[in-house]
Amino acid sequence: MSSILLGGDLPLNRLGFGAMHLTGPDVWGPPADLPGAIALARRAVELGVNFIDTADSYGPGSSEEVLAEALHPYRDGLVIGTKAGQTRPSRKEWRPVGRPEYLRQQAELSLRKLKVERLDLFQLHRIDPKVPAEEQFGALKQLQDQGKIRHIGLSEVTVEQIEQARTQIDVVSVQNLYNLRQRRHDAVVAYCERENLVFIPWVPIASGDLAGWDGPLGRVAKELEATPAQVALAWLLRRSPVIVPIPGTSSIAHLEENLAAASLTLSDAQYAELTSAA
Repeated sequence: MSSILLGGDLPLNRLGFGAMHLTGPDVWGPPADLPGAIALARRAVELGVNFIDTADSYGPGSSEEVLAEALHPYRDGLVIGTKAGQTRPSRKEWRPVGRPEYLRQQAELSLRKLKVERLDLFQLHRIDPKVPAEEQFGALKQLQDQGKIRHIGLSEVTVEQIEQARTQIDVVSVQNLYNLRQRRHDAVVAYCERENLVFIPWVPIASGDLAGWDGPLGRVAKELEATPAQVALAWLLRRSPVIVPIPGTSSIAHLEENLAAASLTLSDAQYAELTSAA
């Protein structure tokens, strides 16, 4: 895989693993098949993944706990990024909470669950509109100054919000919804490329009519003897050198399929066809 530096010092292979599905149904509770979830995390690392994305709200807490059980003590060079700022009042609810004391508490809990002394990447899962943004950024800065987090990232933000945050903190990554179909964050991708920030697209594999075998992804997949999901990931890797997709799955077979996308090369014509189709 090609690689990129996170924060100037952490090399990331450009296909990561999203650990949301190391949980129960609806991202709630522990996985029904704990040995299978552990095997999945270990297989990802065996296949060359050195960046895993999780969050305190996945479970809540279950994803971080499974990663620690599967992978601790961690292999040298493995980067685990987690997030805080989204609460789970119930199975179906996701609510932003950005009070500084809450963010600091969640960082402490993630340190314990992941069994580390410092979090490599701590991302603000959402900016809470009910709390002044500068207070939320200030909490992240405090954690960094205390040595509890190495690097800071943001999630679901605009260019303006990134620029506001950077007046207080050193932002190294942005994680927004982005794929071939959902491209409302094109301006954020361009900004990250210009400023050398890692862009982490969540839900990186496009769905709907684009993703079927009769759609543009399927047509290109047939030409490359690949799958539509692999082509969707290859499009992201071609889209910008700062993009690091984090496809998630609960299946080792799908994991292996996703990571094989790193070996695909889209022609200029194929890339243009996919880009214009969306």
